[in-house]
Amino acid sequence: MLKVEGLNAFYGGARVLHDVAFAIGEEPVAIVGRNGMGKTTLCASIMGLTPPRTTGSVQFEGVEIMGKPSYRIARLGLGYVPQGRRLFPSLTVDEHLRIVPGNGAGWTRDRVYDLFPRLKERRKNGGAQLSGGEQQMLAIGRALLGNPKLLIMDEPSEGLAPTIVEMLVETFKTLAADGLAILLIEQNLGVATSIAERQLIMVGGEIAAETTATALVGDEELQRRYLGVEPLAHSE
Repeated sequence: MLKVEGLNAFYGGARVLHDVAFAIGEEPVAIVGRNGMGKTTLCASIMGLTPPRTTGSVQFEGVEIMGKPSYRIARLGLGYVPQGRRLFPSLTVDEHLRIVPGNGAGWTRDRVYDLFPRLKERRKNGGAQLSGGEQQMLAIGRALLGNPKLLIMDEPSEGLAPTIVEMLVETFKTLAADGLAILLIEQNLGVATSIAERQLIMVGGEIAAETTATALVGDEELQRRYLGVEPLAHSE
C-alpha cells in the first residue's frame, strides 16, 4: 500500500532523514524511536507538508506522491493525525467535523460521534476547551472523515492519561479490524506493541532495525540499545 525508497529530507544544510526505506501493506505497522530520530519529519515528508527539500520516492498504491501537494495526497486516501492534534481553538467540535464535507459514504459525523460519544456531548465546545484526550479523539475523527485507506498517526498517546490511552488503543484495534491500514508513530512501546505486530525501529533518521512486537517486548537488550528505555513490564 505504501512504499518508501531512498527518502532523504533536509532543513537547510541539515539532513534529517537518511535513505529511509520500507513498505507496508494493510496490516498495522508501528515505527518506534526516541525523540529527535526523525519520526515526525518522516510523517510530514510522506504527507507533502515539510521539510522544504526531500529526495527519493514515496508511492501510495503504486502512485508516486513525492512532490504532490498535501491536499492531493489526502484525496488519494491517506489520513493524517499530526503530533499535538493541531486543532483550531476558535472552532467547536461540530465545526471541526464539518470542515470535511464527506460524500455520504463511509465515515460521517454521526459515525464519528458513535465512535467517540464524548465528542457528541462536547460538540458545542471549542477546540481549546477540550481535554487532551478529547482533542485526540477529535483529531482522529477529523482524519477519518476523509475516508482514508491508510491512517498515519504521530504520537497519538502523547501526554494522555493511562485510561484514555487504553481507550484509544481499543479504538485503533477496532479500526484495524474494520480494514483500515494504520501506520503508527510512537514512543510508548506499550501502545506500539499492543496495536502492531510489525515494528520498525528508527534511529538517527533511518530505519535501523525491523522486528516484531513479540520479540521487542521480550528483548530487554533491544529495548535499551535502540530506544534507550528500561524494559517493558510484562503486564504492559
